[in-house]
Amino acid sequence: MGYPGRKKRSKPGRDRHSDHMTAEAVQRILRFEIESLGYALPEAALPSLVEFIQLLEKWNTVYNLTSVRDKAQMVYRHILDSLVISPFLQGEAILDVGSGAGLPGIPLAIVNPDCQFTLLDSNQKKTRFIQQAVGELGLTNIEVITERIEDFQSKRPYDTVTARAYSAIENLIKGVDHLLHDQSVILAMKGTYPIAELENIPSAYHVENIEKLQVPGLDADRHLVIIKRKQS
Repeated sequence: MGYPGRKKRSKPGRDRHSDHMTAEAVQRILRFEIESLGYALPEAALPSLVEFIQLLEKWNTVYNLTSVRDKAQMVYRHILDSLVISPFLQGEAILDVGSGAGLPGIPLAIVNPDCQFTLLDSNQKKTRFIQQAVGELGLTNIEVITERIEDFQSKRPYDTVTARAYSAIENLIKGVDHLLHDQSVILAMKGTYPIAELENIPSAYHVENIEKLQVPGLDADRHLVIIKRKQS
């Protein structure tokens, strides 16, 4: 599945000191860039995404959740970098592995209110932040779990697994294998094309596709590896 063509329009102006950008300025940038992707968002999505950025900035000073300190960069490197995989989600039950500061899970949950998300990370500091953000944003479609993926058990399998900051694809597949059904999809977010990692895909799985992602405002390489179980 490809992405809609971006519209050629003048970008909204940024404040000179983007770390002091107002919520309205952040929302303008978000609206422009999301519209350029051709996305239709729920009415409450934009304010919630802006509030999430504000929470990241606030908690980052204490918990060091992300190396990105600049609000404008958070828009591109965290929010938009998460939302570009939204068209590839399948089903209603989504597991975000190694969610860290809630990425990509929280932005995806905000724009997909009809899906149920489980955000999992073994770092208690980070899951405390996620839980706080979920509460302040009023997100009822997110469950937060503090546990290693190998030890996590679920009452039902997941339709889609996402992972943005995980280690090797091989380790991801082995970690989530017990949480999938035959039609589940794994969405492994990578930077450069992961040639070496692809050589070690477990034999029971295959790479269905590798999408080169176009993230507005980012020049860095982004790839989405789409993985499924082989059908017997």
